[in-house]
Amino acid sequence: MNCPLETRGTTELLVAYSSRGVDAAETVSLEKHLADCPACREFVSSQRAVWQALDLWEAAPVSADFDRRLHQRIAQQVSWWERAFGPLRPLLAYRGIPIAAAATLLVAAGVLLDRPSTPPAPPPRTAAVQVDTLQPEQVVKALDEMDALSQFNHSLKADDSEPRM
Repeated sequence: MNCPLETRGTTELLVAYSSRGVDAAETVSLEKHLADCPACREFVSSQRAVWQALDLWEAAPVSADFDRRLHQRIAQQVSWWERAFGPLRPLLAYRGIPIAAAATLLVAAGVLLDRPSTPPAPPPRTAAVQVDTLQPEQVVKALDEMDALSQFNHSLKADDSEPRM
């Protein structure tokens, strides 16, 4: 048997055993375990002490007029609604004050709802890329210059291959 104190959430078995609420098969298994486990033995003995103290405890007798006194105390208690709005009761007696308060709330709500919200922030600017358009003449001139550079490069390589004196 696994130790009920080491197995999470199974101390209820030891509590039930302490109050003699376990069937015979579990009782035999638990008693074998209790013979080997000092921690469980200590737990069971402390639980049995609690159950014995509860068995010896006697509740005080209830008086004959207990129900009447309880209902009287409940009736005397002031609700939270009365505590919160009780001081305003004289003001609410005049019909004009609640109407004026409601009108003030409506005007305040209208002003708050009518107020324009802050304008949205402009989108972040991204780096602008400038694209130049090329004319066909510029492309032809650039290709001619590249051809001239290529020929110059070939002529330099040819000069390097000839032996110098």
